[in-house]
Amino acid sequence: MSALWAAALAGCQPNGKSGAAQGDLLQANLDTTVRPGDDFFTYANGAWLKKHPIPASESSWGIGKEVQNEIYARLRAINEEAAKANAAAGTNQQKIGDFWATGMDSVKADKQGISPLKPELDRIAAMRTSQDVQDEIARLKPLGVNALIGPFVAQDAKNSDKMALQLWQTGLGLPNRDYYFNKDTRTANIRKEYGKHVAKMFQLMGQDSVTAKASSARVVKLETTLAGSSRKLEALRDPYANYNKMAVNDLDKLTPGLDWKTWLGKMNLAKADTVIVGQPEFYKTAGQLLKTAAIDDWKAYLQWQLVNAYASNLSRAIDNEHFHFYGTILQGRKEQRARWKRVLDDEEGAMGEMLGQLFVKEYFKPETKERYEKLVTNVVSSFRDHIQKLDWMSDSTKQKALVKLSKITPKVGYPDKWKDFSNLKIDRSSYAANMMRASQWSYNYNINKLGKPVDRTEWEMTPQTYNAYYNPSNNEIVLPAAIFAIPGLKDEDADDAIVYGYAGASTIGHELTHGFDDEGSQFDEKGNLRNWWTKQDRKLFQQRVNGIVRQFNGYQVLDSLHINGKATAGENIADLGGIVIALDAFKKTDEYKKGEKIGGLTPEQRYFLGYALGWQNHQRDEVLAQRVLTDVHSPANLRVNGPFADVPEFYQAFNIKQGERLWRADSSRVKIW
Repeated sequence: MSALWAAALAGCQPNGKSGAAQGDLLQANLDTTVRPGDDFFTYANGAWLKKHPIPASESSWGIGKEVQNEIYARLRAINEEAAKANAAAGTNQQKIGDFWATGMDSVKADKQGISPLKPELDRIAAMRTSQDVQDEIARLKPLGVNALIGPFVAQDAKNSDKMALQLWQTGLGLPNRDYYFNKDTRTANIRKEYGKHVAKMFQLMGQDSVTAKASSARVVKLETTLAGSSRKLEALRDPYANYNKMAVNDLDKLTPGLDWKTWLGKMNLAKADTVIVGQPEFYKTAGQLLKTAAIDDWKAYLQWQLVNAYASNLSRAIDNEHFHFYGTILQGRKEQRARWKRVLDDEEGAMGEMLGQLFVKEYFKPETKERYEKLVTNVVSSFRDHIQKLDWMSDSTKQKALVKLSKITPKVGYPDKWKDFSNLKIDRSSYAANMMRASQWSYNYNINKLGKPVDRTEWEMTPQTYNAYYNPSNNEIVLPAAIFAIPGLKDEDADDAIVYGYAGASTIGHELTHGFDDEGSQFDEKGNLRNWWTKQDRKLFQQRVNGIVRQFNGYQVLDSLHINGKATAGENIADLGGIVIALDAFKKTDEYKKGEKIGGLTPEQRYFLGYALGWQNHQRDEVLAQRVLTDVHSPANLRVNGPFADVPEFYQAFNIKQGERLWRADSSRVKIW
């Protein structure tokens, strides 16, 4: 899917503590051998990065992982207690305990081997016709196997009060289409290793080496055909180009010979009469393949997709081979992460809100929630001021922008209403069985939205998630509790400069700006895909967007790899917007007005360092290369150095001079909001 679309502070006066007992947090992170004007990211975080090498089990390490480690410890305690509790059947505690018990029982998983998937593998092996293939795909989709087609229910982009059936490109085993075609040595080697990996997985399913190699070739050939009709990363960011609404009956015209009404009915989507197709050319190719590809090709493809989806829940041999390719080859990790952490990751995906209810009760106090709700109010107020003062936007568009801003709903910490997991069955039969039932529950939860009113109270992230998002269809920013955490620093000990940079800029201001970036700006205050700009204003806005695209296109990482400025434009716009908006909000605080130094740093310096703290991260070359091809976010260092080079106050705060690497002439600095 598209990319998902994520007054001064009363009671939070600066107290100068900021880790005062052990010395100042920001000061301790500095690498003063690096000039701020040459590489501010390393200047701000270098000492920390030197002391925190990437563990062998990880592809990257940074502040988000440190926060996650604290969360893991808390969730592990919750799970271990639940597993021992002998709780009543059907209770949340019973489900949490049984999920944990099966996940941690690697001996049982080894004994069971591939058997939890055997009924589905047997059905795939028994396929004889194209209709059989469609029937099996209909069975696998609710189990979380994204083979060939990607139906889901979500808000209609042009009518946000309606839930609509949508179809999106899917079905590839490699991260995206470029991995099947790029000719550079790194990607070519990944393709070669992928073929080997798929063959090994078929051997672990019981095939001899010759048959496994042939099966792998069938899979790669079929996936390569699908990849050829898949859109590139940057093309998926155009909401109009990826909105093709049609009657379900017209799907049959797109893919002659397929009876979509019957097919969707087998996936419990019979009530759908219209569908929004993201990439029609992909589905045209999918339809052709169903008629022309050999049955043995489909058998190999579906067997592979099924086992790949559940590899980490099966025997250690299968799990380890899955890790070898997706962990080591793709991401450069040297060893598996601890099993208990991987079980918690699966549990998060399966029933994260169930854990979230227990998590926030203990770890996100009301006074913390109040602080960040007030911070949101202050940053929104600053954004309002920025819009009103724009010299490139007409008054008519400004008024509409202000209306949209006023209608943005902030969700802070955790939901007011929790998901109901009473229909989810979890027991101690097998790890894979629990994951399959969780996938079925999630699928049913999603498709049951079809034809029902939009629930705008719903969250798409759990409170314990170190992330946030903007949803254009709901015109909302969603800020989970965990995103505000700073490892080793209590919230009450964090001064406003840190909080405004770390949370106000990189999270709150960032997500608000997404409502007005190159993609979000095409949705109105009600969340509908609709043009509310004058033609001239849109042209002037696009000129500024083109400036940030050119800026980031110029950044080179890893050999010949450059940042994709167009694909990352929305995130780069949001980074820059968040920084300048939250900075002006910070200027209204007592800490800024007093101008007193903490840890030898001025309030403005602490603000920029607080923002850089949020991107304190380093990663292996392998995962960096993957993210350049697949991620709409720039690497962490460029999320600091890139936007800071456009901010005049940054130059003043750290005395940046011409000749230093980050220095940009006034005429080339990007200014949007």
